[in-house]
Amino acid sequence: MLDGERGSWPAWTDHKIILRDTGRAMSEESTTPDLVELTRQAIQAVSRGDIDSLLSFYAPDALWDASVNGLGVFKGAEAIRGFVVGWQTTYGDYAAEAEEILDLGNGVVLAAFRESGRPPGSKSRVEERRFTVTVWVDGLASAVTFFQDIDEARAAAERLAKERG
Repeated sequence: MLDGERGSWPAWTDHKIILRDTGRAMSEESTTPDLVELTRQAIQAVSRGDIDSLLSFYAPDALWDASVNGLGVFKGAEAIRGFVVGWQTTYGDYAAEAEEILDLGNGVVLAAFRESGRPPGSKSRVEERRFTVTVWVDGLASAVTFFQDIDEARAAAERLAKERG
């Protein structure tokens, strides 16, 4: 602190800088998780078949809704694990790649990604574009809903983000 009248350091400081705690700690890193990056990492985990890593992104009671594809709704880590393992074993050389991931605010993320794989006994690959809306709570995915149409997915995501706001 400078002595305002003399423009010099007060004698009691012994010319050392004194810092005071203002109670407002400034962090160089945000404490808010980057939901786009978490979504990208989850897609990468499923692509490499690392189901344990994939499930580390999910709340224990997470909901995985693939009913739009006629595949059902799965609740909880073990049910999700069973679905993902079953899905991936129907293909050889399974892969998933994120195309676009958007954070719409209030914990809602819209993702477009491509899945591909080789059906058993085939030399050809099957590729399909998928869309998900994920609700994140405290850095964990609490619900993932799959869509076949990007416009439906976007409308659902925007509606959900608004409702959660």
